[in-house]
Amino acid sequence: MSHPQPDAVLADPAPEPLAAMPEVVDQVALARLYGEPLFSMPTDLYIPPDALEVFLEAFEGPLDLLLYLIRKQNFNILDIPMAGVTRQYLVYVDEIRSRNLELAAEYLLMAAMLIEIKSRMLLPPRKVAEGQEAEDPRAELVRRLLEYEQMKLAAARLNEMPQLGRDVLRAQVYIEQALQPRFPDVNVVDLQEAWRDILRRARLVQHHRITREELSVREHMSIILRKLQGQRFVEFERLFDASRGVPVLIVTFIAMLELAKEALIDVTQAEVYAPIYVRLAFTPA
Repeated sequence: MSHPQPDAVLADPAPEPLAAMPEVVDQVALARLYGEPLFSMPTDLYIPPDALEVFLEAFEGPLDLLLYLIRKQNFNILDIPMAGVTRQYLVYVDEIRSRNLELAAEYLLMAAMLIEIKSRMLLPPRKVAEGQEAEDPRAELVRRLLEYEQMKLAAARLNEMPQLGRDVLRAQVYIEQALQPRFPDVNVVDLQEAWRDILRRARLVQHHRITREELSVREHMSIILRKLQGQRFVEFERLFDASRGVPVLIVTFIAMLELAKEALIDVTQAEVYAPIYVRLAFTPA
């Protein structure tokens, strides 16, 4: 039986370790740093204690937390087991006190109230008159919880209703007005000048006959309406009869103003300094 020579054994080269393989092969990399897998946290990396802390305010206040604990375990709100509820409440308070002392202040106040109620329940009840029941130390807390629950349910119902800007949007539709000829508004000065011109022409016709004439504004309003019927536009001057004198002109002008006031006629003008026209404001049947 032959044995291998010692020189032959020393001649076999030892297998070289793979430098590229990580020490932990079957572990998932925590992260990649510059493209290389990172299997353990670096020892020289400083992370502040609260850098990765996420705290969610799940309750709107101490009453909300108490109501949650009672409803979650189907406790009778009129007969609250103070020992169990207080114990669970204090666990939550200890949790938030270590993270946010300012937020825990109001919760600590309610915790003191719960402990006080529990201690009062351990004491013998106060003596009351015959026929009356001893006051339950939990009565005030139960009243506040019931009122808070009613308000919370009412707020939830209001929140379910459609709200403008959240659920619905106000419709805004632009409707283009029909193209209608719009005449320039008659200026007061233009009307005064037209009236003065009529007065000047009326003074050229002089009558020396002295009579007493009863003038009716309503009658002249009817006269003007009759003159405008069947006419598209009538010139302002044509509605006045200068031969009848100044009193008739004044009454006619007053009648025209009354008709314009009652929106029975329109006084229009094609452009500035143009002749003034009068027309009916309605079309008779």
